[in-house]
Amino acid sequence: MSQTVIESPAIETNGGTLRLPADAPLRLDSGATLAPLEIAYKTYGRLNAERSNAVLVCHALTGDQHAASVHPITGKPGWWNRVIGPGLPLDPDRYFIICTNVVGGCMGSTGPSSIDPATGKPFGLTFPVITIADMVRAQAMLLDALGIETLFAAVGGSMGGMQVLQWAADYPQRLHSAVCIAAAARHSAQNIAFHEVGRQAIMADPDWRGGAYEAHGVRPEKGLAVARMAAHITYLSEAALQRKFGRELQRDGLSWGFDAPDFQVESYLRYQGASFVDRFDANSYLYITRALDYFDLAASHGGVLANAFRRARDVRFCVLSFSSDWLYSTGESRDIVRALNAAGCRASFVEIETDKGHDAIFLEEPVLHSALRGFFESQATRRGLA
Repeated sequence: MSQTVIESPAIETNGGTLRLPADAPLRLDSGATLAPLEIAYKTYGRLNAERSNAVLVCHALTGDQHAASVHPITGKPGWWNRVIGPGLPLDPDRYFIICTNVVGGCMGSTGPSSIDPATGKPFGLTFPVITIADMVRAQAMLLDALGIETLFAAVGGSMGGMQVLQWAADYPQRLHSAVCIAAAARHSAQNIAFHEVGRQAIMADPDWRGGAYEAHGVRPEKGLAVARMAAHITYLSEAALQRKFGRELQRDGLSWGFDAPDFQVESYLRYQGASFVDRFDANSYLYITRALDYFDLAASHGGVLANAFRRARDVRFCVLSFSSDWLYSTGESRDIVRALNAAGCRASFVEIETDKGHDAIFLEEPVLHSALRGFFESQATRRGLA
């Protein structure tokens, strides 16, 4: 696409924001369109002359484009700096790594906190409902603008893994390989229930103001913090919670009240909630969790998951799960692998033994890193990457 305002040197060093005008709309599954459209992204490494070394990293629900760089708001390291970096499975000296902030997000991509050109005010709840497929469609538009026809790999965990599966279903001709970590082909009733608790916490906050809180100069911080606390419990396993906190008290003796946390696990959750509101938009949380809940890859393929992958037989897949993950269980990963096999796709599968739960995606997990390194090495050889 010629509409991008980004020049090649910026593309190949650290990314920026793709701006597409009104005559290049993003068409959504809901029937609505988004235009003009902005897609914020970061890159690591350089695109080779053959444009064959591009890797798309897809982030999870509360992630963003800062996968391996210092976050501009929190000052913390990138959420996947254990995987992306010199000598790591995704080495910028070898690959051109791209990570976008999903459409509907709040770190530069068009979302509910963006200005509606029709009103000059933030979209709020007038922002159209989005899906995982919409996020992937926007990523494909970014790759078009960067002049990247095919990806060496698409890789992601949790919601990022769902995006990878959607890529394989919608754009198999643009994928050489795909890595899906701790994800599922559709959202379970239990996960939908947890998300609804979080959404209701946000909407029950008096400062939510029907989604128009920015116009009132307030933010539903308490509701968003509770939503984050509830979700964060699902990212950990019972064993990890017991190992890290047990029933250890925050101080000597009980408080005999409710204002201060008595237990260390309570203090931890409060910290997670309080720190989250500094970097995330409440309406984005509503929209992205809804996109997750709507995700059902088989639904648009006659209810048969294997049909979603019929055109992806040339793609090499790697599916990884964690033994203690109850948010997206190993059983759900096995369902994906069975569907890939039924479709005639080549897929490797590893269940990683760990007590770290779903959060093992982002933690120091040697078996995960070894599996990623081995898969990328084998596919780089197959692809002919030096």
